[in-house]
Amino acid sequence: MIPQTGELTLTMGQSAKTSDFMVDALEAWWREAGPRFPQVKELVINADNGPETNSQRTQFMQRLVDFADHTGLRLHLVYYPPYHSKYNAIERCWGVLERHWNGTLLSTVATVVGWAKTMTWKGLHPVVHVCEKVYAKGVRLGKAAKAKLDERLQRSATLGKWDIRIEPRSMV
Repeated sequence: MIPQTGELTLTMGQSAKTSDFMVDALEAWWREAGPRFPQVKELVINADNGPETNSQRTQFMQRLVDFADHTGLRLHLVYYPPYHSKYNAIERCWGVLERHWNGTLLSTVATVVGWAKTMTWKGLHPVVHVCEKVYAKGVRLGKAAKAKLDERLQRSATLGKWDIRIEPRSMV
């Protein structure tokens, strides 16, 4: 979601929702949206601390470091505290989508995508993508790779796992 414009992109998967799925969706979104924002040097990512995007999740954090290095973007991960979904715009978006399809039997991918494309969020219809890639569950880094990864993560002295910065390799 682009907060200033209300533009929303939904990526729906047909496999396990994993850290790799989450970062692949982010990468696809940036390939599409990034060229419109050449002035952007940092992405602030508000995350809900779910199991796929938890800041202790080694595969997720490694993929974000790789994304930062590849794009040259600084990343700032800010996590919502537990049980504060009312502040999370994505949770509100899902609420709008659930009201929009209002009990419709979502028995096919086409039905889900069709309903998602016709919802309205901040006066706009979202861009909807379907990811057909199959993701392996339980992918994680070994101890040596994790130690190397930890060197790249700038965790807040006071908020630790809730506030993390990643500088792209070219800026480190």
